[in-house]
Amino acid sequence: MTRLIAIAAAALILAGGAHVWQSGQSTSAYPGLGAAAAQTAVEEVDTSIVQEMVLGSPDAPVTVIEYASFTCPYCRSFHIGPFNELKADYIDTGKVRFIYREVYFDRFGLWAGMVARCGFGEDDAAMEEAAAEGAANADQAAAPDAGTRRYFAIADVIYEQQSEWSSADTPAGIAQNLARIGRSAGLGADQVDACLQDAAMAQALVAVYQQNAEADGVRSTPTFIIDGETYSNMPWAEFAAILDEKLGE
Repeated sequence: MTRLIAIAAAALILAGGAHVWQSGQSTSAYPGLGAAAAQTAVEEVDTSIVQEMVLGSPDAPVTVIEYASFTCPYCRSFHIGPFNELKADYIDTGKVRFIYREVYFDRFGLWAGMVARCGFGEDDAAMEEAAAEGAANADQAAAPDAGTRRYFAIADVIYEQQSEWSSADTPAGIAQNLARIGRSAGLGADQVDACLQDAAMAQALVAVYQQNAEADGVRSTPTFIIDGETYSNMPWAEFAAILDEKLGE
């Protein structure tokens, strides 16, 4: 069973973390959903610092939006399995533009998203200049930037190791496990800690999540919006059949 999103009660989720974890050592330096959602009005949050995570050609004929949580086991199943086929057969071939949007059931999913985004954009300019010089065709030019590639690489590890990092007995242990994943991706220890304490980013991420989820009527994860139509979790064969139908294949 997928878990329902209680958007209206986001400010109440902070206490004790998600229901599947035991409360423990304080991690007061790290924002939770309660703190992130405590802004008096969404309009007061600077959401411009949150960049949409996109793979695939902007000219792809079909757009797929996935709403997923890093703490959702069904999302993990999709990302360690069918997502690889989606990427190889549809995204990388220019048929599908894929947009990934995080959903936050708990502060741990929020922390995971903050680690995945850590360092985003810091070295993109130089790498993009080199990529542009070496781009031989439109497909290469449409390749994801350095920050996006790193985000999805870290996200892959977060999903793959979901049961390991989320099994810590305390919130501090979970934060340490997530920080370890960030460091394994080449991020510095101080850099990861600073990312986990970035209250402005936490507020912006939660505000963007609330805006998007409300606009698209998202109530569970994973949820897919395929060319404007909403679908819940499904076997890969059904997913591929829908894509092929929309592609006219």
